[in-house]
Amino acid sequence: MRRRILLLSVGMTTLVVLAFAVPLVILLRSTTASEAKDKALYRAETVAYYVGDRDHTADDITAYIDGLKDGPGNISVRMPDGTTLGNPPPGGVPAPKSMPAEYRDGDGDDKGPPKLGDADYRDVNGGMAVDVAVDTPTGPASVCLYLTAEELYDGLVPRLLILIGGSLLVLLLSIVGAELVSRRLARPLEETASTAERLALGDMEARAPTTGPAEVAKVGSALNGLADRIDEVIAVEREAVADLSHRLRTPLTALRLQVEALGDRESAEELNTQVTNLERTLTAVISAARRPQREGRVPHCDAVEVTRARAAFWEPLFEDQGRELTLDLPTTAATVRSSSEDLAAALDALVENVVAHTPDGTPAHITLTRDTSHIHITVADEGPGIPLGAGERGRSDRGSTGLGLDIARRYAESTGGHLTIHRNQVQLTLASS
Repeated sequence: MRRRILLLSVGMTTLVVLAFAVPLVILLRSTTASEAKDKALYRAETVAYYVGDRDHTADDITAYIDGLKDGPGNISVRMPDGTTLGNPPPGGVPAPKSMPAEYRDGDGDDKGPPKLGDADYRDVNGGMAVDVAVDTPTGPASVCLYLTAEELYDGLVPRLLILIGGSLLVLLLSIVGAELVSRRLARPLEETASTAERLALGDMEARAPTTGPAEVAKVGSALNGLADRIDEVIAVEREAVADLSHRLRTPLTALRLQVEALGDRESAEELNTQVTNLERTLTAVISAARRPQREGRVPHCDAVEVTRARAAFWEPLFEDQGRELTLDLPTTAATVRSSSEDLAAALDALVENVVAHTPDGTPAHITLTRDTSHIHITVADEGPGIPLGAGERGRSDRGSTGLGLDIARRYAESTGGHLTIHRNQVQLTLASS
């Protein structure tokens, strides 16, 4: 979104700048040429007054013109007798126009300043020539000042550079403004998206900001309301499960008393074992339902400690069956986004799979590694290998239901990870926290 806002701002600003810059360039060009014409006319008239003086000869005029070569424009004079002094422009100097009779005093003494005619402007090879007629004692003469295209538009480049600099400054200001606006819009949206991701991962304490533009703040408020509602639903559901479990304890107690009253002790013990297992299951349900009060909505545990504890639990059975169980665990903690009970249940399912489906004496190895965002727990053995499809519930070629691997897979996915099954090893990939 920020990129689109920047592109839109730059595009619109560029169009506006061009809309104003093109007429300004034309105006600056015209103004520069007009100023050059005024200066050329003033210079040509100055020369014309010198030419019209009765005391100045052709040599004087030539020397005067040579002294003016350092200024802009090329000056040439066509005398009344047709001779041209100086360097004429392409096409030469036109014949001087006859001066109107009213330009003379009529007393024959020709006192006062020389009389000048109206200036004529003509285009010559992209440049401009200014022709000024002047009355001399021997007749009308013509003074021509020729400006090349470079001289005519001298001073235009600095003005264009100023215009370009101003346009770039406006464009830069628009970019800065668009960046500030886009950040103001994008930051609350990014934080809201981050909140939604945290909620999706189970962090029900996450809340979106309600600042920024009204529309964005409204989205954040709606997301917060949804999170509050989800939290309430989860709490009610967990309490309902816990209450239901407690209600089942009463008939279980009555059932246990009836079992103990049976005369057949062998049947009574068997039934009592089943009742005990059912009671343990209910206890686990109550514990899971009330886990948020103990661990928060997003539980955490040390995978290293849990793995070491489960290995110690299974070690006596491995010794009885002549198996060797080796561990390769890091020395530092490896925190995963899971409860210790759930991780222990998943590890038990994988280790039990080794015990149930490999011959006695088959060694097993548990390895825990980590990367930047995940913890990897690998349970490997040297048995015949895991058949294809064993990770799917209800599929196995050894008389089992495949429930253990399916439990481990579902557990890994619930933490944001996955289960990878190879021929002689199973790897739990869990999201670290």
